[in-house]
Amino acid sequence: MSNPVYGKKTVQSRKGENLSAAVWVLLVGLILFLVWSPFQAGLFNGLVLNFEKPILWAVLIGSLLMIAWVCSYFKTMKLDDQRDWTAVAVLLIPITYILALISTASHYFAVNAILIQCLYAFMFIIALYLLQNKQANAAIETSIITVSYIIVLFGLFNWLGQGRTVSAIVGWFTPTVINGQYNQAIWIDSNGPRLASVFQYPNTYAAFLMAFMFVAIFAITRSKKWWVQAIHAFMLVPMAVSILLTLSRGGLVFLPVVFIILLLFLKPAKQLLWILYCIIAGLGTLLIAKPVTDLGQQFHNGQINDPAKGWLYVLAASIILAVIACLIQRFIAPVLERATDKWASRKLGNLWLPVGSVVAVAVIVALFLGTNLKHVLPGNIGERLENINLQQHSVLERFTFYKDAVKVLKDYPVIGAGGGSWASIYEKYQNNPYTSRQAHSFIMQYLVEVGILGFIIMLGFLIFIFYKYIRGYIRSEEQERSSYFVYFIIVFSILIHSLMDFNMSYVFIGMLVFIGLGGMAAAMDNRLTERVKLKASSMRGIYSTVMVLASIFLLFTSIRYIQANNAIVKGQSLMQTSNDYQEIKVALDDALKKRSGHPNAVLNMSILLQAGYEQTKEDTFYNEEVNLLTNALKKEPFDKNMYAKLIALYKINGETDKAYSVLKDNAGRYAWDMNWYEELIAQSFELGYQALGAQDTALKEQYFKSGLEAYQHVVDGVEHLKTLPEGQMQGNPFEITQTMSLNAGKMQFMLSQPEAAAPILKAGIKEDLGDSTSQEIARWYLAALEKSGQSDQAVYDKLIQLDPSMKDQISQLAAIF
Repeated sequence: MSNPVYGKKTVQSRKGENLSAAVWVLLVGLILFLVWSPFQAGLFNGLVLNFEKPILWAVLIGSLLMIAWVCSYFKTMKLDDQRDWTAVAVLLIPITYILALISTASHYFAVNAILIQCLYAFMFIIALYLLQNKQANAAIETSIITVSYIIVLFGLFNWLGQGRTVSAIVGWFTPTVINGQYNQAIWIDSNGPRLASVFQYPNTYAAFLMAFMFVAIFAITRSKKWWVQAIHAFMLVPMAVSILLTLSRGGLVFLPVVFIILLLFLKPAKQLLWILYCIIAGLGTLLIAKPVTDLGQQFHNGQINDPAKGWLYVLAASIILAVIACLIQRFIAPVLERATDKWASRKLGNLWLPVGSVVAVAVIVALFLGTNLKHVLPGNIGERLENINLQQHSVLERFTFYKDAVKVLKDYPVIGAGGGSWASIYEKYQNNPYTSRQAHSFIMQYLVEVGILGFIIMLGFLIFIFYKYIRGYIRSEEQERSSYFVYFIIVFSILIHSLMDFNMSYVFIGMLVFIGLGGMAAAMDNRLTERVKLKASSMRGIYSTVMVLASIFLLFTSIRYIQANNAIVKGQSLMQTSNDYQEIKVALDDALKKRSGHPNAVLNMSILLQAGYEQTKEDTFYNEEVNLLTNALKKEPFDKNMYAKLIALYKINGETDKAYSVLKDNAGRYAWDMNWYEELIAQSFELGYQALGAQDTALKEQYFKSGLEAYQHVVDGVEHLKTLPEGQMQGNPFEITQTMSLNAGKMQFMLSQPEAAAPILKAGIKEDLGDSTSQEIARWYLAALEKSGQSDQAVYDKLIQLDPSMKDQISQLAAIF
């Protein structure tokens, strides 16, 4: 039978309960966690050592909160309705990540991803039960909104020159403050300074701002208290200005889309108010955008010392908007409610304004993009708007990422390549030599990580919660709707923007989404389920035991990994300051003991052992390093840095054949690494030349064939890059170098194919033959021509003029081979 959460039956009784001491501990702990998290660079899972430790601390805190949750809700959990069973269903998400360990591309990244997904599951479960209480719901909602406003103001303080002051306030609890300044709160790229606030990435900050701007508008229209309305209205201009300062085209594109869809959930009177507040906030923002932008840009470009007067514009516009909002809510909102009563009662009455908004947005976009109205905005913002099109390089690059992600999925279709696998594996599948450790799409990255099975589970989970929440929302009264709509706004806004960016790689953003999903599940249209044939106490005991054991395991795992991280940092520091081999090795050994196979520990230990071997030539160092790297590569089969260390070690020991094998066997994994192929071609020539000297014709041909295949791969790659769309950037350099031409030409020449060698060598000849490499290429080129009965008088004259002895050398080459 139906048991809607909105104000009926079970939920009503839960909302009426007083909070126990255990719940208060849980509530306060969660609030403090939400205050701490964003200032750790948003807990970005950047897949490098610097970002790892705060995430591990987050997992530790989340595990403690989960234990507190079990203590708080052990007696009330029944697992007899759909809402309770979502607390079980969410566990399937981390399980899919555990399952992906079977075929993982990086064990290290995959384990970190499992910890993060467990944290998300914990946040969902805690929110699901905690937010059913009216008092706790109000506290969490207020805390989330307050934290978001602090983040917005923090960003503007950085933009307007008070970065060191606000960084000093948060610096005592975050390592992201470096030399007194929050790192990359202002992101500077080819477009100039861009506002990123705590996230260090403007596009994710834009998604965050979009979500909470709509939350603020909703809070204004919901509240009956003038001072609450004023606070939320006051923040509209700072958020709107901040969106512009991010220079995020994705934020500007998705903002109207999300706005129009959210309007569908509102009555006509509220729709009109939302549109009105957006217009007022937009006008206020346009009036101050140019001076605020110019002041910040001039400051961060070193042109002025103090842009603080920009606050006068921001504060003036914000105060005026707050006053206007209070007047609108006091006098206009009641009139709109009465005037639209009949309109609201009509079938599909709430569709007209959203449809009209689509037309209005289209007109506004056309005006900004097709007329001089864009010049109202500061220059770089107007330019960014003008460049919004499907042929723009960032759009083309994203589509390339998605196509490459599909290639990965074809090889890992069912359970994926493991958490964090895109960063490890993308070079094998990339269409051109870009660098992107993120797939720039939550959906595509999720498919790569956990395959179709994991994606279906996540999608099913989201669809179920959205369906049940929307169904309950439709059936509920206005007052009940407003209690949880904030969570819907946050989740929907962030997930929509994440279709084309990596917002969910920020663990803080992921936490907000799963807390929001928990809030939606707490308010969903709920039904009883057929109880499993176990007593309620038994089911409660089993579930609680599983959660406690999982929490304890994660607690100790995160502590151990934090210790490993500390040991690595200590080892790296000692490598810069100490000459004591044993002191450094003890720190790195401790790291590997705490977390075996940690890539940073392995690489630093490899450097240490290699230095020891080079100095002493003792086999102990060599054998230990070989074992260290080969064992680590079993868990990290795509780690290019480890392969590079292994290649270098083999070369130092004179085992060039082993170095060649590593280069050849893994060339397919780094198809666009020009240096990798240059070295493979060089090693192929050297080993082939040695085989020639040993009169091993078969081995010579084997090595030369391999080198020429590598050279042809580069040739084909260069030709492929010419087919890229005009607006798409190539990425990293990828070209035929002189060294490649010289070695490939030599191999063709020594295979008695001078006709094929000549054009290869000619491609490497520069206009100026002043350097030794150019002269050697020219010498082999002319010898190949002489051997095949041809000549190039211009190159010949230029070379002989530089060195007359080259004449005899050319003839000798032509005669020998």
